[in-house]
Amino acid sequence: MSDVNAMVEMGQLPPGFTRGPMQGREVIGEITENLQKFILEGWDLDRARPRISEDLSFVPKDRQEVIYVYMYQVSQTTSLKNAKRWRATHITKNTKMDDRDALIYERPPIYLDVHYIVTVHSKFRSDAERLLGWTMLRLWEAANLIYRPRRYTLPDGTVLDSSGEPWSVDATGENVIMEKVSLAMVDDLPISDAINFFTIHQAPYRPYLTFRARCSMEGSLVRGPATTVVGQSLDNASQPAPKHQRPNGRMSEAPAPKNKRPRIGPSGFNYRPTTDDNNEDNSNKEE
Repeated sequence: MSDVNAMVEMGQLPPGFTRGPMQGREVIGEITENLQKFILEGWDLDRARPRISEDLSFVPKDRQEVIYVYMYQVSQTTSLKNAKRWRATHITKNTKMDDRDALIYERPPIYLDVHYIVTVHSKFRSDAERLLGWTMLRLWEAANLIYRPRRYTLPDGTVLDSSGEPWSVDATGENVIMEKVSLAMVDDLPISDAINFFTIHQAPYRPYLTFRARCSMEGSLVRGPATTVVGQSLDNASQPAPKHQRPNGRMSEAPAPKNKRPRIGPSGFNYRPTTDDNNEDNSNKEE
């Protein structure tokens, strides 16, 4: 796949390759919509259902209760960071396309942490605290906010799952890769930053919760002829390791250079501390 890895450095495809759409461009908005929908669908109290709002400065004029869900940060998950090299997708060996000489390539996904601040409003503070407690318990059940078979959108527009079958939300099997978006309650927004956050939005300070949704953002798929994987030659592997290189390939500490810079000032007297053994020997000699 060396040709495929080199073809995208300038954003161009070689002849015979086609590119599909960006598959994960809507994943962040989809998480926000599912989060809001999950809160409203779980309402089980004997009073009017609260309103979901993304405007932190919104204050209802009546006694309507509001749950604010605001996405305030997106960051890459550094612990799951990987290389950008193109690779053959899992769908390649399971696909049922007529042109079996073509492969489907993809980049590894970008693993993201999407951070949300969740707060509430009610006419009375005690009711707001009760609503905040209900919201906390409701979102505690959303360990898997999204859990479904991963969709592969080919360059020709065909949507398949990882087994090569037409995509379906009910697809099952050993070859079906599931797409998961997990939700967890975290504490990564200090009160001082939250006060500034509410002030910028010209909103009153309210007790709040912070949640982190972890997801993967998939790029586009590239279809093209099979290429040769170029590896290290066996001739090179049989050659002796370079100087200062360990047998496992890691570099060892190189010796200090012989030509040192001249020292400024007196040369000193080369005093060295004596060891404990020498001290004992010296004490015995004195006795």
